[in-house]
Amino acid sequence: LDICGPSIPKLLSTENQVVVNSQWGWQPLKSPFYDIKVMSTGAILDESSRAVIWRGPRKTALIKRFLKDVFWGRLDFLIFDTPPGTSDEHLSIVKALKDVEPDGVIIVTTPQEVALDTIRKEIDFCRKMKLVVLGIVENMSGFVCPCCQARWNIFCQADVEKMASTYGIRYLGKIPLDSELSKCCEYGENYLEKHKESAGSLAIRNIVQSIVDTLPV
Repeated sequence: LDICGPSIPKLLSTENQVVVNSQWGWQPLKSPFYDIKVMSTGAILDESSRAVIWRGPRKTALIKRFLKDVFWGRLDFLIFDTPPGTSDEHLSIVKALKDVEPDGVIIVTTPQEVALDTIRKEIDFCRKMKLVVLGIVENMSGFVCPCCQARWNIFCQADVEKMASTYGIRYLGKIPLDSELSKCCEYGENYLEKHKESAGSLAIRNIVQSIVDTLPV
């Protein structure tokens, strides 16, 4: 639901694909990375540099279209990437899915205390909306040197794991800053395949497997 700053097409290498409106609905784009199906505001803009200046009702209408008017077909998982905070996007998707009972929410944070202030509000939002929080991921947790693999903390280090424990939420792990990951994001390349043995790649794989293992079959 990257409506105002759509980056998903670049990250999943679907920038040059066009959304086709078929008799069954919008056909989602298909990423070359594991054939992931993708739908994003970035795919329906005439120009990638155009600002999206929409009020809440228009955002809500588009979110409903992404959910109901896209021909997703059979899926293993349907994942919604939402912006930070508790905004229109969050409320709209929760209401749209109220009869579906989604498996839950995965919260991603950086390790600074200022970021955790926002995360606490998101946890409160999830509980008020009766959403299960499957776990918390600590992103950008230290920088790994590409030469010697030494690790340095770039940001002030708040204790994300302790906060997760305080709220009774599973701590899923930490993903380090990696210059190779940044490059892959910039050029729409598959980081998990290109750098299989990197610290970041191994961390992401372990976190994903941990999430999948907790979901119902």
